[in-house]
Amino acid sequence: MPTIDAIYRYPVKGLAAERLPRVALAIGATLPADRLYAIENGPSGFDPAAPSYLPKQRFLMLMRNARLAALKTSFDETTHTLTITAAGEVAAGDLRTAEGRAAIEQFFARFFADELRGAPKVLYAPGHSFSDVARKVVSIINLNSLAEIASAAGAPVHPLRFRANAYVTGWPAWREFDLIGKTLAIGPSARLKIVKRIVRCAATEVDPDTGIRDLAVPKVLLQTFGHSDCGVYAEVVGAGEIAKRDPVTEVSET
Repeated sequence: MPTIDAIYRYPVKGLAAERLPRVALAIGATLPADRLYAIENGPSGFDPAAPSYLPKQRFLMLMRNARLAALKTSFDETTHTLTITAAGEVAAGDLRTAEGRAAIEQFFARFFADELRGAPKVLYAPGHSFSDVARKVVSIINLNSLAEIASAAGAPVHPLRFRANAYVTGWPAWREFDLIGKTLAIGPSARLKIVKRIVRCAATEVDPDTGIRDLAVPKVLLQTFGHSDCGVYAEVVGAGEIAKRDPVTEVSET
């Protein structure tokens, strides 16, 4: 039976993943604290009083800023403290305070000076997620599809290249594409409706451990499989907790 192999969230867009043993999902929401913050790359037009979706190019992000992957970062959800370690330097700040945000912004101003279009700024708005899509979704990756990509590429493919929220084992390769419009049951009560395939960009070319752009994943997908997609987005339609090793079952076609 297909099961959840791993669960991740990304508290700051473009920075390190946080692995979770379990998480509570709410209807119409992302994972709690997923893409809760973003680093503005020059003026973006984001208004925290009226937050709305903006394309990822307005922020520091892996598609263009591969060195983000080489940063060692951690986020404390209780204190909202982000800690970054790079080149022997440590920067830390409570992202809820002006002083804490300034410490993090100064770090990015120094370490990414040649990649910035203007002063970096920590962005946040209550209830907003800086996702790559306007809908509030959970991203799901089929590990057997990744195995097919690795075989085509002739090299290992680290699952975190795809920065998904949930990784599923036990599905046949590409089974997730057949589930568009269908609803999955995960854990005792969570229900997720699969709504869209995920088109992959150059962010997947970046090794999540080294920050080196070393594998042309979108090209491999297009040349081998005839598309640039890997993974699916799902909307939470039934609240509940999900955890590693929970079974994943199809419950309806609507």
